[in-house]
Amino acid sequence: MSCILRPLAASVLALSLSAPLAAVASCGATFCSVNTSSAFMNAGLAGNTRLDLRFEFIDQRHAMHGDDNVSVGEIRRHHDEKRTVNRNLLLTLERDLAPDWTLGMTLPLIDRDHKHIHHHRHDGEVHHIPESWDFRELGDLRIKARHELLGGREQGVGVSFGVKLPTGRSDVKNGDGEEAERSLQPGSGTTDVLLGAHWRMELVGGSTAFASLAAEFATAERDDYRPGHRTHLDFGWVKPISERLSIPVQLNVAFKARDRGAEAEPEDTGSTTVALSPGINWQMSPHWQLYAYYQRPIYQHVNGVQLTPRWSAVLGTTVAF
Repeated sequence: MSCILRPLAASVLALSLSAPLAAVASCGATFCSVNTSSAFMNAGLAGNTRLDLRFEFIDQRHAMHGDDNVSVGEIRRHHDEKRTVNRNLLLTLERDLAPDWTLGMTLPLIDRDHKHIHHHRHDGEVHHIPESWDFRELGDLRIKARHELLGGREQGVGVSFGVKLPTGRSDVKNGDGEEAERSLQPGSGTTDVLLGAHWRMELVGGSTAFASLAAEFATAERDDYRPGHRTHLDFGWVKPISERLSIPVQLNVAFKARDRGAEAEPEDTGSTTVALSPGINWQMSPHWQLYAYYQRPIYQHVNGVQLTPRWSAVLGTTVAF
């Protein structure tokens, strides 16, 4: 994950050590791909321990087929997805163990509202049944270590590795006792390997450029479900405006392979998304920063029919001690 450099990076630490999560899924379950890692902090918050709280809002209400927008039910499926509203709260705790080693963990709280129309055939007739799920559940815990191979005021290169643990539920049901689709669940049920690399450089005039590559691989399937592998490529630039104010801009590229297994929907999972994410960062004090981002997809391609957002928003704060 990449994010903002020094004044901005420290503040943008939510998901700091973890790779961004899926940007698109068949039913619209998602996390925002804006990168808020502290990996790009050169001179950031005062303190070796950082606590970050990040809120995301993603409203996936626009159906797509390939590169095209479609209406709900235009391309008939076993169930037609209507809308998913994601309100995610991510808590990240990060500790500098040495000048070139950092350890962190991220735990999400997922507030998700999903609606679709189930087409049930009975006695030769097709019944169109509205179904919905509305839940607030903890998601999968991510633990990740970062090592700086080359660190300094003007340039930095590093790698990261970690694991996503299956701590979130994968059997959430609605009031009618219907279990949600696996891609909608707060937890994947799988243990995933997290790998990444990042680079940053200070430019003339005090601005900073950065890039990162992150990948997530499920090690095995769970209950006939295996989420598709994910790769994220981020490019960014941060311009200090004053001692406290910085303006970051990111280009976030996300690739997701098809889910696999009897409980998966391979025909309607997997995607490519390119998004532009401008933001703002404000350093309240040497120990406290605030940040906000607006993300807008500029290119989306999905397999089958999937719900996508037209925009997403991120608000967060980081405290160091």
